[in-house]
Amino acid sequence: MNAPDGRDELFSVATGQASGPACDESLARHVAEGLSARQKWLSSVYFYDDQGSRLFQRISTLPEYYLTRVEREILETQASRIAQVLAEGNAPVDLVELGSGDGAKTLLLCRALMACAPDLEFHPIDVSQLALTELQLRFAAELPGLAVVPLCADYFAQWPALRTGHRAVVALLGSNMGNMTDDRAVALLRRIRSKLSRGDLLMLGLDLQKDPRIVHAAYADSAGVTARFNLNLLARLNRELDMDFDLAQFDHYATYSPLDGAARSFLVSARRQTVASARLRTEFRFEAGESIYTEQSQKYTVEMIDDLAGRAGFRLHETFTDHRDWYCIAVLDAGAGNPSRP
Repeated sequence: MNAPDGRDELFSVATGQASGPACDESLARHVAEGLSARQKWLSSVYFYDDQGSRLFQRISTLPEYYLTRVEREILETQASRIAQVLAEGNAPVDLVELGSGDGAKTLLLCRALMACAPDLEFHPIDVSQLALTELQLRFAAELPGLAVVPLCADYFAQWPALRTGHRAVVALLGSNMGNMTDDRAVALLRRIRSKLSRGDLLMLGLDLQKDPRIVHAAYADSAGVTARFNLNLLARLNRELDMDFDLAQFDHYATYSPLDGAARSFLVSARRQTVASARLRTEFRFEAGESIYTEQSQKYTVEMIDDLAGRAGFRLHETFTDHRDWYCIAVLDAGAGNPSRP
C-alpha cells in the first residue's frame, strides 16, 4: 500500500524514522509540494514509520483484507512449483526482495528454493528497520542455514552486491506495484530490468480484478485499522515537520472504481481549518470536505500484466493464482539482449 500516483518520491530514501537532514529535506519537499497542489496529495511511501509498519501488520490479519491470505495461499500450495521455475536447472540463486517487510511470506518461498537451488542467498530490502529486524529473527530461527543479507533502504537508493554467475531473482510481493500509476509501474519495471542480466527473473504479486464490493471492503475495514493507518501519516508529519494536524478533524475515505480497476484512499477534512508547519514556515488551508489523496491500489487482469511486462522489456513467463483467481504471482523473464547488471 504505497503512493497515490507513483511520483518520483517513490525512489527517494524514506526510512522508518527521521534519519537526518537528507530524509528530513526529502519529506519536507514532498509535503510542501503535495499539500500545495489543487488536489492535495501525500505519498503513502511515508506510511511506513515503525507505527505504520505495526498497523499494516494488523491490517494484513483483518478478515476484509484478503490480499495477504490469498498471496500466502499461493505460496503455501505452490511454493515448490514456483521454486522450480525460479531455479530451473538447479541454478544458484540470489533472491532480492523489494519491500520485504517481516519476511513471513517469503519464508515459504525460501524454504522451497533451498530444496532445489544448490546455493541460495536472500537479500531483503525494506525502509523499516523494525521489519528487517523481525525478518532476521524469524529466518535465523526457521531457516538457520540460509544466508540473509538485509538492506534498510528504498528500492534504488542502494542495490545489493550480487554474486557473479548466480541467477538474480527479484521479488516484489504484496501487490506493491499496484500502488503506482500505469506509467510509473512501467518505469519501475524498466528500472528493475536495468539491474538484471539474461536469465534473471522478476516475480510480482498482483491483485486481480474481482467483485468490487470485496475490493472496497479491503480498504474500508469495519474495525477502522486502515483509517488509523492513514491517519498515522499525519501524526508522523506532526512529529517530523512540527505540523499541527488535528487528527480528530480528518476522516479516512476509501473508494473502488470497476471502470479502471483502482482502489483509492483519501483523508477528508471535517471542517474548514488551517494546518501549520514550523519546519516549513508555512500554512495549508483546508475547506470542509477537502481531501488529501493518499493511496492507489491497482487491480489487474492477466492481459494488463502481459502488456506491462512487454512495455518494460520483460516476457510474461508464468502465472500462479489462488483457487478463486483473486490474486496472481507472475514470473517475468528478463530475456536476452539486456545489458549486464552493474
